[in-house]
Formats: sequence, structure tokens, C-alpha cells
Amino acid sequence: MSGFCPETKIYHSLRSPVPLPQETAPLSVTDYVFSLINSFPSPPTVSALVDGDTGRRISSSQLISRTESLASSLRRELGLRKGDAAYILAPNSVNIPILYLSLLSLGVVLSPANPASSEREILHQLQLSKPRIAFATSAVAHKIPPTIKIVLLDSLEFESLAAETRSGESEPRTSVSQSDPAAILYSSGTTGATKGVILTHRNFTYTVALGHAVRTARKTPAVVLATVPFFHVYGFVFAVRAVALGETLVSMERVEMRKMLKAIEDHRITHVAAAPPLVVAMVKADRKVVDGYDLSSLEVVACGGAPLGRDVAAQLTARFPGVSLVQVKARSVVILGPTESKVGGATGKLTPETEAKIVDPETGIPLPPGKAGEIWVRGPSIMKGYVGDEEATARTLDAEGWLKTGDLCYIDDEGFLFVVDRIKELIKCRGYQVAPSELEHLLVSHPDILEAAVVPLPDERAGQVPIAFVVRQNGSTISELQVKEYIAKQVAPYKRLHRVLFTESLPKNAQGKLLRKDLTRLAMSPAKL
Repeated sequence: MSGFCPETKIYHSLRSPVPLPQETAPLSVTDYVFSLINSFPSPPTVSALVDGDTGRRISSSQLISRTESLASSLRRELGLRKGDAAYILAPNSVNIPILYLSLLSLGVVLSPANPASSEREILHQLQLSKPRIAFATSAVAHKIPPTIKIVLLDSLEFESLAAETRSGESEPRTSVSQSDPAAILYSSGTTGATKGVILTHRNFTYTVALGHAVRTARKTPAVVLATVPFFHVYGFVFAVRAVALGETLVSMERVEMRKMLKAIEDHRITHVAAAPPLVVAMVKADRKVVDGYDLSSLEVVACGGAPLGRDVAAQLTARFPGVSLVQVKARSVVILGPTESKVGGATGKLTPETEAKIVDPETGIPLPPGKAGEIWVRGPSIMKGYVGDEEATARTLDAEGWLKTGDLCYIDDEGFLFVVDRIKELIKCRGYQVAPSELEHLLVSHPDILEAAVVPLPDERAGQVPIAFVVRQNGSTISELQVKEYIAKQVAPYKRLHRVLFTESLPKNAQGKLLRKDLTRLAMSPAKL
């Protein structure tokens, strides 16, 4: 039931194989997506893309024609060719999926980035991806050096490039291998320098194929809301998958709680892709706010980017009966169906054709079910490596194709994966290991606490001790002593909090991932302690 082989110490996926194109066949992500759209056409009344801010709608046929027109323009007028890189600096919009599919069809390597990045961060990303061209909105284009050709996504030039009125001879198709790089996505840099992660066309094709294989029959196509950014791997995959499966993808430039609830009501959203902070906000939101919207269409909340606490997951399903919570761990683990979604704290089971090891981080010995260690994964969703950094690639990907994730996990006797924490973030207190996520989940279970983060503080006797940064609920006056006592009642002595610091907000990146290194620096500040 666990998929564990005692002889090889490898966990195997017990799911049915996914029908995939022959690996050696020339096939871009765009080719595969369009083949699915044409095989299972949506009704003409169903939109493929919807701008949640303006109401603009694009049908599947318009999506295909605009993608092909834009690809033709990019090749003819801008000279883009297979192997070129394109840097993209923009928030979510209906133009982004069209731009992605156009570039991918040409074999151009996408390099999307956070539009909130600083000029210093952007310069580092440009040094990694070495783009021939950049696409950006007018609000952030000034951050890109003038030496790079920039096309403004909110300009008449871009609309002209994507116009559906092109004529003339048919364009020759670019031959793209599935092993070719499709995208360079940037690591969050929460614990170190940002790296460029290379993903191939095969990586994305596999993820789309998985979504197609497990799709359930519906009377009407799903309507999905992307609150996660398309420049992040979760948002990227979510967008491409939704388009390929004939779903309606609703996107908005900026998302906050009331805006999301209004979108669910207005567009009859069935599925929401969200990062943990938004899920926590849904749980903690004032009932008067939530009850003011019709959320009866909502079926699934898919949460990715970081582990979600078991208590938060339980609170979400209790507050929104009939809504299933699906947790996404990269693209190698997934929850399928309502039964799996009810396993408290589980991230899911291995995806088809995926293998895993749970390795003791100290000894390197593979571990059986129920034992926590670093999870190594191998399979069709695994990255090709880090761009321009062979040393970092060798540290992360071994010669046998095992990706060392840095996540402390265990797999139970039924094959469910449970994430304990990031190994680098474990606090070493008196020879014991303290997982910050465990304390954080306990903290946010308190009704007076909105958010919390736990980081280490150096200590002469203990080595390190855990301290907490806490965001109170509006109107709460909970004290440091009350927080410490609340935790002390539920944990072993070495896990008890040594300090509690109250703050208005926690630093996060655009994916909602906590910037622990910023809090660690703050904790070390004499002014704070």
C-alpha cells in the first residue's frame, strides 16, 4: 500500500500510468495543448480566458488564432528563433497564456519573473537567462536595461502583433524536441541567491497529460480562478493545464480577499488556485465578510507553494462545507479525489511514473514508511538543472536522476506523503530538532492569531532556541506570556518559545512564501531583542 520496495528502498507510485506522447517525438507544449483542445472542443459559449478585472473574454478558437498570429509576428517581425530566451515581467492577465504558448511553439525559452522584483534582482535574472527580448507592462518596463528590446504588453504594438487578421502563406512549424528547455523559472531565494530552474517541454507535457488523465466528467467545464502568479511554476502549470483541458481560466492583476470572493460570485468559480496565506485568510476572515457573497459554486481550493497546517485545512473544510482542499507539492505529488483530500495533513501520493526515496539527512541511509528524512524524487516532472550553475545542479541532481528536494518528509503505510519542514529551516535546540512549521501551525490555531512565523535565535547554552513573530487578529490584545503558555501546554520543553515578537505583517515573496532570512536578521537585531 505504501509503494515501498524493501530491497531497493525506493517508493514507487501506485497510480495508473498516464498516456504520454512518445518521448522522442518532436512536440512542443503548445502542440500538445492544442491537440487536446481540438480533440475535446468546448462549446462556443464557453470562454477559455477571462479578465476578472475588465470582463474581457477570449474563446478557445480565439486563443488558438491569437497564439498562432503572435507566433508568426514574433518570428517574422522580431526575428525570434528556437533557442532564444524571452524575459517576461508582468502581472497576471489574459495576454500571458497567449504569450507563453506563442513563444513555446517557436522553441523560445520563457523566463517569467516577478514584476515586484528590484532592478538589482532583475539584473541578476537577466544574467542567468541572457534573453534576446523582454515583454513587460508599462508600469515596470523601466526596470529592464535599455540594451534589451522591450515589447509592452499593454501597448498597441503588442495588440498588432497578436491581431487575428494575418494573411499570406502558411508558416513553417518549428521542430521542438520534448527534451528542449521550455522555461527558466526563478527560485524564490528565501534561503540564498536566486537560481534559474530549467524545465523542459516534456516536464510540462507530463503535467498537462496527468491533468487530462484524471479529469472527471462534468456537465459544464470548470471555471478556475488563478490567484497565484503565472511567473511561478504553480501558476504557470495551472494556467497551461486549464487551457488544455478546456476550462475557463479567470485571472486578475492583483488579488485580495474581498476581490477574490466577488470573483467567485460573479464568475461562478468552481476551482481556486491559492497560496497558503490566502487560504489562512479565508479561514480567519470575518464571517460577516464571507457570508456577504454567494460561494455556492466553489468546489475545490488547490493550495501550493508551501505546506499548509493540518488545523488550517480542517478549519477550511469546516467553514466551507462541500469544498475540497487539494494540496500540491511541486509536480511529483498530488491529491486525487475527495477521499484522498480528507486525509488530514497529507500532501498527497506520488504521481504516476514517479519514484521517491526518504533519506536520513545525517547518514544517507534510505528509510522505510513512517520515518522522516529528506525526500528525493525521480520522474518525468523533474527539472533539467540550474541554468549556468553546474555545481548547484550536481548538488541537487545526482547521476541517477534523483532530485534532492531539501524537504523533511515521511510516507505512511498507505503511500501518503507528509511534509515536516525544510531541512535548512530546522532549529537545533539542545541536540533536538524543532520544526518551525509545527509551532506555526499551533500558533495560527489560536483564534487571536492571524499569522505566525518561527525562526531560530542563537543561544550560548542551547545552540539555538525558537522565537516567534506573531500577527494579531484585529482587536486582539493577546500578550507574549499568553502566547508562550498556549504553546508550552502542547509541546515538549525544548520546543517552547523563548520570545514572542508582535508585528503588523510577515515578509513574503509574491508566491506567498515566507522570507525567513529577513525575520532571522530581524531577530538578531539588538533593537528587537
